[in-house]
Amino acid sequence: MKRDYTNPMWDALYAELLEDQGKIPFHFTYNNKTYHGFSSGDLNLLKKTVCNKNGKQEATFCYDLLGELTVVLLLAHYPSHGATEWTVWFENNGTENSKVLEDVKSAVEFCGKRPTLKGILGDSVNQYQPYSLDLEGMDVSYSSDSGRATHINFPYFNLEYGEGGAMLAIGWAGTWNARFTSDGEKTVYTASSVNNLKTYLKPGEKIRTALFVIAPYTVRNEQYATNYWRSWYMAHNIPKQDSTGREIEPFSSCCLASDTGLPNSDGSISERYSTWRPSLEKMFKEDCKVDVRWFDAGWYVRPDGRSEETNWWGTVGTWELDPVKWPGKTFRESTDFTRDHGMRTIVWFEPERVTDPENLAKNFGYDLRWAIRVEGEPVISNNIGDPECLKWTTERICKMLRENHVDIYREDNNCNAGKLWRHLDGIEGENRSGITECKFIDAHYKMWDDIIKCTLSYGGCGFVDSCASGGGRNDLESMRRGVPLLRSDTDRTNTALRLSMTTAFNKWIPFCGANTKEKKTQLALTGDSDVYIWRASYLASLNVDSQFVQDPDQDFSILRFGLNEWKKVRPYLLKEFYTLTPWHKEYDNTSFTAFCYFDPDKEEGVLFAFRQECCPLDTLNLSLPFAKDCGDFVLRDEDSGKEIESMGSLSIQFEEPRSAKLLWIKKL
Repeated sequence: MKRDYTNPMWDALYAELLEDQGKIPFHFTYNNKTYHGFSSGDLNLLKKTVCNKNGKQEATFCYDLLGELTVVLLLAHYPSHGATEWTVWFENNGTENSKVLEDVKSAVEFCGKRPTLKGILGDSVNQYQPYSLDLEGMDVSYSSDSGRATHINFPYFNLEYGEGGAMLAIGWAGTWNARFTSDGEKTVYTASSVNNLKTYLKPGEKIRTALFVIAPYTVRNEQYATNYWRSWYMAHNIPKQDSTGREIEPFSSCCLASDTGLPNSDGSISERYSTWRPSLEKMFKEDCKVDVRWFDAGWYVRPDGRSEETNWWGTVGTWELDPVKWPGKTFRESTDFTRDHGMRTIVWFEPERVTDPENLAKNFGYDLRWAIRVEGEPVISNNIGDPECLKWTTERICKMLRENHVDIYREDNNCNAGKLWRHLDGIEGENRSGITECKFIDAHYKMWDDIIKCTLSYGGCGFVDSCASGGGRNDLESMRRGVPLLRSDTDRTNTALRLSMTTAFNKWIPFCGANTKEKKTQLALTGDSDVYIWRASYLASLNVDSQFVQDPDQDFSILRFGLNEWKKVRPYLLKEFYTLTPWHKEYDNTSFTAFCYFDPDKEEGVLFAFRQECCPLDTLNLSLPFAKDCGDFVLRDEDSGKEIESMGSLSIQFEEPRSAKLLWIKKL
């Protein structure tokens, strides 16, 4: 059965906003005067355009503010889901500095009883831990100051109220703040990007706000809200696969760095022209071919021109292939080989950090003004907010991608840029707080757009891999350009953590990935692999971890098993998602974990159930949340072939701890 997520009430509210922009829930203060919406007499409407495009209606309003600023409101609505979003731009088109702009925020009122705020915390120390808060009489705030928007806290929220609710998102890859206050009848949601923004604009300067999203739903049920959000996310947010507009599909990848027989300190630093072919040929021979060859950190020459054997971290910035490891066109030969065999190539970069800037300047045309050092910080930042630095950086990246026909750009970010931005604001002087971040984040989005345009130009992919020390850059604006192939760096360790993250993170970001082995540490080159671990690792991005020629004990049968079974479940991984057991902490292995993916159009799906290592029980009783809408089902056990007919409830028997069940779901 097809889901109907239309919302006539919010369609009508959007129509009101089109006619009366004074009702837009957006506020800002300019020259000590606060503006609510866009109806003030100080704002002169210069132009209004409305068009329908790709399943949404877009409206652009251009205003003149006191002859000093141009203010542009970008408003959009999605009739299929009733969702509305907006972004605001401020530009100084004059010849003098503007007055001070500050207190820029969105503020929305929601009326309904029993307000409850649900969501998850961010990556890093919080490991995507869920929360649920009764908001009556409460004042709750979440914020991010580090510059990596989805570390610590997460700018996505589920606000339940009355008989429904709203999913909320702040699309901004920098600092942000969200506040919820409620008296039990009315809940006020206030959201902003660029914490402590207070700046004048110089002539020609232009800054923007975050993307603010309200996606309202009509049934007060967390499973319903989750799948309403996933449906809208997949329909209108996730980037396309390629220039044909083809939808992105789940894919598998593998890094060959641990299969070189040479010392490897993480990344692909041990890879060179002589190592890749034996691994790939063995992969093909054993019928274990993946979709993407993953080429990680350490492939570049040092700024002083020397080859680096171990320190990938301390030698970034040149973005030129190391000619000792990759002489002539040998790397292009490797990407041509993978393409000829139906594979793609992804390559790692970290453009917001540099090392040895003096030699970068001497040997590669770098400008030392772009290298930002902050006292007490070991990292030297690359100031892409400077247009000349952005141009130099983007051109070098695109040159490497284009010359080697790299299909996917992978970006990392191993520093907290918040301190950098505040440091540069101080240099700018009084009333310039937040200006650096505005320039930096806008430049970063532009860089991704240019890189995607580059890869598409020669048949590569229309998305990037978003990584910032794991899951630090998964805001919605970034997710319209990228996917997190690793949702967290820590998701390369134990299986309990992997299951914990799946039942939390997958509610919000459908396309994500983890490792396929269980390891003692994140950077261990080897680990354990069996049916239990594989089934816990089946995500839209399957990051295969194997040695093909260097491990004499490599079990190719379990590798083939995992790849082949993942291909069977792949069609369901971006469909509806239901958690069937309570969330558990990352190191809790004493319980059951169960979840399922369900395609409501075909009325079929797949259920995963895990009896963890120390779970004392052998029977798991479950109910299928979608059964009340669809009727009776039959579930077939992948291992035994046994079928279970269910009207919505079922019991699953486990013979022993640390075992995983996979059951195919089909309507009777």
